[in-house]
Amino acid sequence: MVWNSGWKLASAVSNAGGLGLLGAGSMYPDVLLEHIQKCKKATDKPFGVNVPLLYSDIDKLMQIIIDEDVQIVFTSAGNPKTWTSHLKGHGIKVAHVVSSVKFALKAQEAGVDAVVAEGFEAGGHNGREETTTFTLIPMVKEKLEIPLIAAGGIATGKGMLAAMILGADGVQIGSRFVATPEASSHMAYKNLVLEAQEGATELTLKELAPVRLLKNKFYEDVKELYRKNPSKDELVNLLGKRRAKKGMFEGDLEEGELEIGQIAGIIKEIKPAAAIVEEIIAEYKNSMLPEL
Repeated sequence: MVWNSGWKLASAVSNAGGLGLLGAGSMYPDVLLEHIQKCKKATDKPFGVNVPLLYSDIDKLMQIIIDEDVQIVFTSAGNPKTWTSHLKGHGIKVAHVVSSVKFALKAQEAGVDAVVAEGFEAGGHNGREETTTFTLIPMVKEKLEIPLIAAGGIATGKGMLAAMILGADGVQIGSRFVATPEASSHMAYKNLVLEAQEGATELTLKELAPVRLLKNKFYEDVKELYRKNPSKDELVNLLGKRRAKKGMFEGDLEEGELEIGQIAGIIKEIKPAAAIVEEIIAEYKNSMLPEL
């Protein structure tokens, strides 16, 4: 949800009864501070911050989170042992995003309060295992002793129910909330998401950090480079810097990196975040089978 989940989206989801998350991966420390403070003014409900652990100024981000008394942090893209005990020492609940049973158990060992198991259907950066959500959730559930949150390929109440039946205690939904007025991304990118069909995304750049992208000119450039058996440095040079910002935030649909999950294929309209939350919960409840 980099470049998508700022204070407007996070507060809207929290106000609607979900747990909104600020996406700190696209924020400088001063920007994160601004979004936290605006989120506090926009909601009196709990909200959290997602922090990629590979962020260069992560110590500054974490200090802001502690100083601002944020109560929930979702960590990703790194070793949960690095920050979990420090955050919990300040009374903060910690969840960590993983893509395999192995890393779920490492997160549990690190002391996190919950694990987010994300299948490779998900948009953005992903695990190298390419394990689908429906496969991953029951395997993690079998081994895990702490709460399990399912992510990847979930955008509806029926999808939520399916994840819960497989053993999840809750779900994390990203791509569906891109198509909202509150998402901070560019309208051109949001409209392109609405046009996505089956097969519109692909997981690529696995030698760097696997990422699921909408197929556009930049994707085709990556594909063409792969035909030449590129070195890691050549891939890095092609990717460059700020390409995700260029695509999702600035609306460059040709040269930008456009991250979205496979579930984009069923997203057909832009709706307020509150309406999406209400719709998901209603469908979830209506889809539950009555007890025999």
